[in-house]
Amino acid sequence: MIVPAGVKASEDLEYYPTAAVDWTTQGRVSRIKNQGSCGSCWSFSATGVAESWALFSGKSWDLSEQQLVDCSASYGNHGCNGGWPSSALKYVKDHGLTTEQSYPYVAKTNQCVKNGGEFHISNVLSVSGCTGLSNGISARPLSITVDATNWSNYKSGVFNNCAASINHAVLLVGTDASGVWKVKNSWGTSWGESGYIRLAAGNTCGICAYGGVYVA
Repeated sequence: MIVPAGVKASEDLEYYPTAAVDWTTQGRVSRIKNQGSCGSCWSFSATGVAESWALFSGKSWDLSEQQLVDCSASYGNHGCNGGWPSSALKYVKDHGLTTEQSYPYVAKTNQCVKNGGEFHISNVLSVSGCTGLSNGISARPLSITVDATNWSNYKSGVFNNCAASINHAVLLVGTDASGVWKVKNSWGTSWGESGYIRLAAGNTCGICAYGGVYVA
């Protein structure tokens, strides 16, 4: 992913755990997907948080990452060469988004063939720092960014072997009573804990640096 100019990391990296929550056990998280060799994690993070928001209303959407890859360049995204979930969601706010079935994922950047769609959001909102993530996750999943440099060989357990550069966008789906984060990735179900990873409490892998994004 690419961090846009003018975006500053939060200085609030202290952590104050709230009540434990796991939205995957409450039917508020959509299926694990696989971005393949395309650097489109930002689009999967964006659709993930949008799909979760819809599930709170009892509606199941399988949204198109490929449409974001192909059609949101004017919002500062770069297809398979990276982007930013908040920018993708601003595209959705302005144009709407279609479904995976209507605009299938092909893991490469193509020309935009359909702009906008039937899924709509009203606003793109954010929280900052570890405290913001802790409070925010108690109400909803959040689109977040991390350093995933050392994630490729992760199998299970609580992970803390992190590097120091934000380079990946994912979905925060829960936290336990000790502050361990549960994160949904976009590398398929064969990776990690059936597509998920647990990160040690605090600013592990830079999880708190840019806060989190959600929609309304």
